[in-house]
Amino acid sequence: MAQEEYDDYAAEAGNPDPWEPVNRVIFSFNDTLDRFTLKPAAKAYDTVVPQPVSNSVSNVFSNLGEPRNFVHNVLQGKLHEAGIDTARFLLNTTVGVVGVFDVATRMGLQRNDEDFGQTLGAWGVPSGPYVVLPLLGPSTLRDGAARVPESYANYMYAEQVDHVPTRNTLIGTDLIDTRASLLSREELIRGDRYRFVRNAYLQNREFQVKDGDVEDPF
Repeated sequence: MAQEEYDDYAAEAGNPDPWEPVNRVIFSFNDTLDRFTLKPAAKAYDTVVPQPVSNSVSNVFSNLGEPRNFVHNVLQGKLHEAGIDTARFLLNTTVGVVGVFDVATRMGLQRNDEDFGQTLGAWGVPSGPYVVLPLLGPSTLRDGAARVPESYANYMYAEQVDHVPTRNTLIGTDLIDTRASLLSREELIRGDRYRFVRNAYLQNREFQVKDGDVEDPF
């Protein structure tokens, strides 16, 4: 997709970037930090870890996120999707051996990916201006605020693992596994890296909040 089309989309979506000068500075900081830390670790992980093992790791962490999906689907009134979340969690935790195997998807139960930002959007809260958060990356005013209760919930969930080294290992593995999954997508970036990431993020978030029910401006 051409850069001009992304820019037109951002304008029509009503997501201005009034803080672009500051956002660009933070984006540059995040990008530099990623280039010298997370990205090399993710490349090493992608090279050393066999694909079936990497898929299993991703499946386990995705399965751990099913309760969150369930809560947000209930809050959004999407009870059918909440039922699917429950079925997925039960199937993958039992038959799928604590989520190592994603048997639910093979049975036709597609995963939902929900968060508090999407819930606020479903409740009618506007996204607000685009912002780039230090270390966390692209966001909006609404989604950035939603990260606070979301992070607290994740923290409380992680606290259930009493052994600190084990907990830190799990958090680190999840982070690197997620970063490794994004390596192939970097080849799609064209032109101004900042603007491409910004507009792709805004488009994707609108798609998620509206469950794909968006008008195609192209």
